[in-house]
Amino acid sequence: MKRILGITGIRSDYDLMSILYRRLAADPNVDFKLLVGGAHLSKTYGSSVDLIRADKIPILAAIESLIDADTRSSRLKTASIMLQSAVDVVAEWNPDLIVYAGDREEVWIGAVLGAYLEIPTMHFYGGDHVATGHVDNLVRHAASKLSTYHAVAIGEHRSRLLSIGESPLRISVIGSMALDNFIAQAPLMHSEMCDRVGISEDVGNYALVLFHPEPTELANVREILENILMELKTAGLGACVGYPNTDPANKEIIDLFHDFNEEPRFFFYKNLARLEFISLYKGARFIIGNSSSGIIEAASIPIPSISVGARQRRRHAGRNVLFVDSDRAAIRKAIEKAEEPDFRKSIIGMTNPYGDGRSCDRAYDLIVSTDFLKLRCKVEDPLDLIVRG
Repeated sequence: MKRILGITGIRSDYDLMSILYRRLAADPNVDFKLLVGGAHLSKTYGSSVDLIRADKIPILAAIESLIDADTRSSRLKTASIMLQSAVDVVAEWNPDLIVYAGDREEVWIGAVLGAYLEIPTMHFYGGDHVATGHVDNLVRHAASKLSTYHAVAIGEHRSRLLSIGESPLRISVIGSMALDNFIAQAPLMHSEMCDRVGISEDVGNYALVLFHPEPTELANVREILENILMELKTAGLGACVGYPNTDPANKEIIDLFHDFNEEPRFFFYKNLARLEFISLYKGARFIIGNSSSGIIEAASIPIPSISVGARQRRRHAGRNVLFVDSDRAAIRKAIEKAEEPDFRKSIIGMTNPYGDGRSCDRAYDLIVSTDFLKLRCKVEDPLDLIVRG
């Protein structure tokens, strides 16, 4: 029986992988478990470990690692606690494969564990890149160099991995598994969704707001989000607003939410069950903020996506995405564009560049059929790969 360990530290990376995790957990020929830490165990961020338990995913260990502070050092301290606490647990269980996703600290924790404990690893969503110099770029690429195998979303990401010296034999393009849950799940009726989530009828037509701190914009992160919320209010739209991730300045964002608590058309939430979130998403007029979800999932409905500020610049995106500056005039113009009938008509039937909703099948087949132990030792010289290319 193949033992496989997944590593997750926040609701976003878990949701990206949850469909695959559920399938592996249900396979009688696979012993699948999760190593859980970070924001999952924090009440501040909604105790999203409850979502994992609701999915009936076996947990190898739940590590209380989050330093719940709003500083640059807190993420690194959190990661150090997670790594130190995980070493003996992972070494004792000794899985045949460690899998992890994305660009947060859990990916380099998983990659380092695999490298030093001589366990094959598989990195999902490598090869992506944004233009800001965000630490997540460095973490993502560093984890890729440490990882045994890569499952990437699009061909551009494969090309980027090749450019940093990864062998084509270690890379498969499978699309984004984020779309598998998203496309397949039929939404709740609007009234039922509102009842389950607790959204007032006063919200009416709304935008989904997902906004996270961006290091190059920390000095004015509160102002940017306030600009978004004020322009939605001016446009006569409601707003369903998700809590931020654990990056520095997240407390400023949470504090700003309190200033809008009395706004009858605004609804703030920490975590939602998957069906509730997808229903909320699919009922929105558009998504606005700086989340990667606006780049990836929104095109599968499709709805317009307004990406504000620097966070997602230069990422491959469909024609539904509007990249705009963070001042109120730019945001106002983008909202007007997103509501234009001609623009909304132009994106009907568009193809999502990130996949077809069947990526889990490809990932599962790779995992159960690949002999990762034979690939574990990365003996390839990057110079040889460049010469051959």
